[in-house]
Amino acid sequence: MSSLRVVPTWRHGQERLYVCLTDGRNIAWYDREAARVNLLSEDRREDVLDVLGPFLTGPVAVGPPPVPTPAELARLTLHPDDDLAPNRPGEALQIDLDRDPGPAHRIRRDPRRRALEAEQTVGEALDRLDGAGWHTLHSVPLPGGDRVHHLLIGPGGLFAVHALYARKQRVTIADPMVTLGRRDPHPLLRRVRADADRASYALTAEVHPILALVSPSDITTTLPPRDLRILTDTDLDGLSRLGGTLKPADVEALHAMARDRHTWSKV
Repeated sequence: MSSLRVVPTWRHGQERLYVCLTDGRNIAWYDREAARVNLLSEDRREDVLDVLGPFLTGPVAVGPPPVPTPAELARLTLHPDDDLAPNRPGEALQIDLDRDPGPAHRIRRDPRRRALEAEQTVGEALDRLDGAGWHTLHSVPLPGGDRVHHLLIGPGGLFAVHALYARKQRVTIADPMVTLGRRDPHPLLRRVRADADRASYALTAEVHPILALVSPSDITTTLPPRDLRILTDTDLDGLSRLGGTLKPADVEALHAMARDRHTWSKV
């Protein structure tokens, strides 16, 4: 009977299967996404493959762990409190609501909950681009209490995405004004551009602004916005088709830089 056991773990939404000795030491792990079995010791190769047999799907590469890239090493040195990658969509709003949920009974829905729903919807759509070579960071804090709702980094470049709840409402765009239903116009596009500009300054790279409207009934543009995309949450998957701007190594390096909280402390 094998003395090895398989222990599944999840980190940042990705599954790894670790192969452990009876004393708890890891001697290998299976990365499903990379289709690779990483061996810390060649001596137990056959035993490792035997115990992992029921879990392997399709052909896999087998060998020692690949040498980490500079971007990976930079991520490994981050203190957990400084790493923004684990942030959930709407992280700041969720924390605010946990601390102060507001009255149990109120006539109108707390606007923070509508905003949270918008960020969660957009965030989930952006997270689905991960398999196409993209990375998304959520609720990136900026000095002064501001934040970038979502920062998307991938082959097509960098994008600061601002989520706006617009369920069943007519949206009118007259740059820089945005009007929801019968509400008064608000110069929201100025903020969307300002967030992208601050991100550009922090990362020393061009960051493009996007306003993501969640479930609007209709969008009317009377004055087209300049250098700014207006998308709905269902349009966001189209960003995966953008490419030719950043190489994979550049994407990884920018992601490693952006996930460090200190990168954003002076913008």
